[in-house]
Amino acid sequence: MQTNTPHADLLAYDPDLHAALLADYCLSAAPGERLLVAGGQEATPLIRAVTRALLTRGARPVVRVDYPGQQEDFAELASDAVLDAIHPADLNDVEALDGSLRVLTPTPAHPVDAARRARLLAANAPVAAARARRKWSLTLYPTAHAAAQAGMSEAQFGEFVMRAMFLDRPDPVAAWAEVRATQARLIERLTRADVVRIEAPGTDLTLRVGGRTWANSDGKRNMPSGEVFTGPHEDSAEGIVTFTVPAEYQGQMVRGARLEFRAGQVVNASADEGESALHAALNTDPGARRLGELGIGTNTGIQVPTGNILFDEKIGGTVHLAIGKSYPETGGVNASAVHWDLITDLRQSGRLSLDGEVVQEGGVFLI
Repeated sequence: MQTNTPHADLLAYDPDLHAALLADYCLSAAPGERLLVAGGQEATPLIRAVTRALLTRGARPVVRVDYPGQQEDFAELASDAVLDAIHPADLNDVEALDGSLRVLTPTPAHPVDAARRARLLAANAPVAAARARRKWSLTLYPTAHAAAQAGMSEAQFGEFVMRAMFLDRPDPVAAWAEVRATQARLIERLTRADVVRIEAPGTDLTLRVGGRTWANSDGKRNMPSGEVFTGPHEDSAEGIVTFTVPAEYQGQMVRGARLEFRAGQVVNASADEGESALHAALNTDPGARRLGELGIGTNTGIQVPTGNILFDEKIGGTVHLAIGKSYPETGGVNASAVHWDLITDLRQSGRLSLDGEVVQEGGVFLI
């Protein structure tokens, strides 16, 4: 593999390797399938590589490329009638797909009223639900903005992305099979648990997960991945949680978010930064004040936050909680237009307990 001349010691990002993994492993593209490939303009090298890969496998790619700021323009300028209701053709188009790939393309966002963005998200919920009923995958193209957000050079971030997806290995698919096997052993223990307790500075939260299904996130839907997750009982969350990893919501960074739960519902919320975005998310609909997901990050190859949830929620030694929509495959039933993951790091002085037994201390599993 060739590398960029100024950074010859770094592994260069390769869109063709990325595309092959997406087409063969994540989407399992089959002849004749109509597969959406969508992403921002800056991701054109990867979008083209994926399109070419799908064509050579006999699939029918449908390509959609957004210009930078397109979603912000829509949220800011759409009339109430356009903002609050989808056109039937939008739903029909998704229902005619066999699957979809969304390429995250981080670029600088211009501020848009958080409440208007929440209305747009709520209106598009039927489209999102229809897309989720088909096979889907999500990945990220390493933009200059994403690199800066992570505190890395473009070359460094490109290498980070390659290694996070195991594209530095001779057989990335085999590497993801190893992740799946390791997480399956963890799920064996989690499946026997009912009460989960999360403890860390500013956090003491209990949840019930008995009877719910734990999902093994092995890179099929999120690339990269490395987590196990479930849908906690919707009325079970009790206590307070402080999220120590910054998280972006609709273009706004939220830092130091704190949520207090009673009988499963958020009753108090604050943040050190981005509090208006936090409240806008919680006020989207009634389901946004309940939890739809409890996730445990297992990817020890991702060690530092990047400001992007696709990577950050997978950090080994962290847990994340999503307010809003549950994934039906977990047994969760919470309905919302929102699904926003918020992360707390347990690697310093946190722990995770199952029915009173400590199973993770300082980010290290004891089972």
